[in-house]
Amino acid sequence: MPLILQSTTPLQSDQLSVVAQMVGATQILPVAPATIQGNRADSGFHCWRLNPAIPVSELEAYCQQQHWDWAFVSEQQSLQALSLAVFDMDSTLITIECIDEIADMHGLKAQVAAITQQAMRGELDFSQSLRQRVALLAGLEESALQRVYEERLRLSPGALELMAGLRAHQVTTLMVSGGFTFFAHRVRDRLGLDACLANTLEIVNGRLTGKMVGPILDAQGKAEALQRFRQQRPAGKVLAVGDGANDLLMMHAADVSVAYHAKPVVRAQATYALNWVGLDGILNLFTSGA
Repeated sequence: MPLILQSTTPLQSDQLSVVAQMVGATQILPVAPATIQGNRADSGFHCWRLNPAIPVSELEAYCQQQHWDWAFVSEQQSLQALSLAVFDMDSTLITIECIDEIADMHGLKAQVAAITQQAMRGELDFSQSLRQRVALLAGLEESALQRVYEERLRLSPGALELMAGLRAHQVTTLMVSGGFTFFAHRVRDRLGLDACLANTLEIVNGRLTGKMVGPILDAQGKAEALQRFRQQRPAGKVLAVGDGANDLLMMHAADVSVAYHAKPVVRAQATYALNWVGLDGILNLFTSGA
């Protein structure tokens, strides 16, 4: 089975030779970035395919030392076989946790961020922790949401390129977020996603009440949304991408899952983990043929 190596910098031939010998590969082939993958400023290759390759225990440690992402990928795993891709938003499609940044506008970032991290590690029930965090935001002016969006929200590296690649293969894209519709709708539009689901903050007289409107979209809700959209799509594989414990149920429900810059509990249960490269690195985990 081929081994895919990816890095944020060009991989050097001497390092590739070390890995090839390690895994018994007889071919070392560069994977040329598609035009959608970001117009590299240098002529080096950031992704290589080693074939055939045998898993060995020392590979992970070597790749971690080099800051490389690695994955054993079937030749039959193609983008054309995908029908649906489902994504988390906070710390996945975007670089921030929105609720932590909202809390910063209220002088409570450290307190809220600590709860966020516990929930992402799976140490706290997500719904309970979300209610607890949102309650701390009571009284904050609605304008703080726009400030967070304009001043702090950034798309994750490779997000636009990944979506372009999925659209080129007619893959339906869905974002399911435990965050908030104020941000999710704007991120959906920027990335050209087909649909998004998220939680709604209650706002009265221009201020957050510390409550939410309607049921909370939690881990179970994410998994159920994936299943609903799967049933509406033509037959095909489903990809799920996330970073926290709240994403695990939807990732388990998918055919292929990617832990993106994720917590250890998520990396351990995903099909693949990307710890260094951008979201466009997901495209290299699939062939572009039928």
